[in-house]
Amino acid sequence: MLLRRTLLLALALLALVGCSKRSGDAPAGAAAAPVAKVKLALDWVPEPEFGGFYAARETGAYARHGLDVEILGGGAGVPVVQMVASGRAEFGTTGADAVVMARARGADVVALFASFQTSPQAILVHASRGLRSLGELFEKGGTLALEPGLPYAAYLRAKYGFDRMQIVPYDGGIARFLADAGHAQQCFVTSEPLAARRKGSDPQTFLVADAGFDPYATVVVTRRELLAREPERVRAFVLATAEGWRAYGEDPRATNAAMGKLNPAMDAATFAEAAAAQRPLVETDETRRAGIGAMTRARWETLARQLAELHIVDRAPPADDLFVTVAR
Repeated sequence: MLLRRTLLLALALLALVGCSKRSGDAPAGAAAAPVAKVKLALDWVPEPEFGGFYAARETGAYARHGLDVEILGGGAGVPVVQMVASGRAEFGTTGADAVVMARARGADVVALFASFQTSPQAILVHASRGLRSLGELFEKGGTLALEPGLPYAAYLRAKYGFDRMQIVPYDGGIARFLADAGHAQQCFVTSEPLAARRKGSDPQTFLVADAGFDPYATVVVTRRELLAREPERVRAFVLATAEGWRAYGEDPRATNAAMGKLNPAMDAATFAEAAAAQRPLVETDETRRAGIGAMTRARWETLARQLAELHIVDRAPPADDLFVTVAR
């Protein structure tokens, strides 16, 4: 009886070992790699401007780097910077100008990764007006719809003056633009111009960046406290995010389909058009040299100085307070 029980136990152990080998389990005693659960708070709804983050999730880049990332879709008024600074989310997206303003107020946020090297903010006009530059728009005058308090609106006022412009509130749509050939408005080059063209209009855009105000956009921020406490987790997030943006640039179709389920208000054709329109703003000579998402001290110093000169911040924070370069 004892011999029979010993044989049965040996066979059972052999079966377990065989199952372990067939299933690819780690050897006995080996610990599984820990998976870190983190939250990424977006400042707008799922659209191509966030394609790299969703691609990092869809392609498994976050998982390969040991991260389980919950992506929180945003919208108008979502306090991303406050969410990150208070620890409600480990990472978030915002504009570089918002980072400067937050640091000037003492918020514990620091930039890690710049998705857009060139700001997609622009002024939308009708091509029928024959304008050749933003300067010419302000010389000729007309109606311009802008959100109050935008840093780039303050920059345009300081550079060109609004004396000949009738400034009206921006309502978030293009109805007035379609109805009035003299109407101009703020826009993202990846959004309103595409919608206007689909309606049969003649959109023309002037990037605010070409006028000299070019903050990085869709910037990933975290807390310095988290960066100091868990640098490898932060580095893993940056590396995976860069992989996601490269994958999205190469082929956005699968990621667009995934985002489309979360944002059914945008159709597949618009997802594709927006992804194509933004690619030159994400992938530049700088990213080909230094890596996608890279940032420079000179750009941050210029932006901080501009915001101080516009009296949006009391003083320009040092560049070292605003961003860090994460080793790739």
